[in-house]
Amino acid sequence: MLWLLVTTGKCNLICDYCGGSFPKDVVPWKTTYNINKLKKLIENDSNPTVIFYGGEPLNNPKFIMDFIDNVRAKRIGIQTNGTLIRILPLKYWKKINVALLSIDGREEITDKHRGKKIYRVVTENSKLLKSLGIETIARMTVTEDSDIYEEVMHLINLGLYDKIHWQLNVIWTEKWNVERWARENYIPGIKKLVDYFVEKIWEGKIIKIIPILGVISAHYFEGYKGSPCGAGYKSVTVTSDGRVLSCPIAVREKWAELGSVDGFKLMEDPLPEICKNCEYNRYCGGRCLYASKEKYWGEEGFNIVDNITKEYLKIVLSIIPEIDNAIRKGSIKLSDLKYDPTLDSTEVIP
Repeated sequence: MLWLLVTTGKCNLICDYCGGSFPKDVVPWKTTYNINKLKKLIENDSNPTVIFYGGEPLNNPKFIMDFIDNVRAKRIGIQTNGTLIRILPLKYWKKINVALLSIDGREEITDKHRGKKIYRVVTENSKLLKSLGIETIARMTVTEDSDIYEEVMHLINLGLYDKIHWQLNVIWTEKWNVERWARENYIPGIKKLVDYFVEKIWEGKIIKIIPILGVISAHYFEGYKGSPCGAGYKSVTVTSDGRVLSCPIAVREKWAELGSVDGFKLMEDPLPEICKNCEYNRYCGGRCLYASKEKYWGEEGFNIVDNITKEYLKIVLSIIPEIDNAIRKGSIKLSDLKYDPTLDSTEVIP
């Protein structure tokens, strides 16, 4: 199972689509529970992946060091804004398997939303982590300023990231004209990215663009019975005050609470009722659990994003015959396409 451990609610940045730190009374800036309770839970899991989360998790390096020194996990990672890498001593980085670094694509796009010179800091720190043998994943937020094809290809061409995923800025932000942007940029850009993915398959390479690869994996292997991130059924979040949540951003919402470090129960049926008869639920799993529960843009806004998601899925699934052909001709192996997002804490459906 995937364990997202919130080390702190504090963040050192104030990105314009996020707003920075959580209030201390919502997500404490230091952990307030006994780590031995967490140790017992995780070590009773036969296949635990642990990802440090925040806020910015490196604002509480002591918790990260205490955890690594005292708790056994099969795979350890961190979701970070990439600016405080050197706070954690090198010997601890050498015990970390994967790092997801927040970067939105080209320098001007990243800096516009995250802050001046953030792009340069994150790319330099990405080089450091990659030099240590840590798997690096670009974690993008995609806004109305983004050109999805240009941003993703820029990150691929940097050669710093083993995988790339993104989330659309359609959950917490004020409503914007995502429908027009999708028609003019996103859907055409997805088509070009999918063409690039196919081109590389014929060269024997799997480009790990997760919103493409994760859908293809669901086609050939096990589909998603809920949100592909595993929220509530294959993944849980432990907050800094010891609550166990189904979703890491649902820190105020009672529906997300599964229990605490003293005990919790997973969701048994994570697929939203409205999705049960949808032809795409195998690939989509109901999209984002938080978005489907909260619907910040109302039903109409939610349905607009849902329709965009279906268009993107149609494009990705349209290449299945070509992939079948590539497998038959030995360009790639079927097993190369298997991907489990809960091993990385990535997002399959943006």
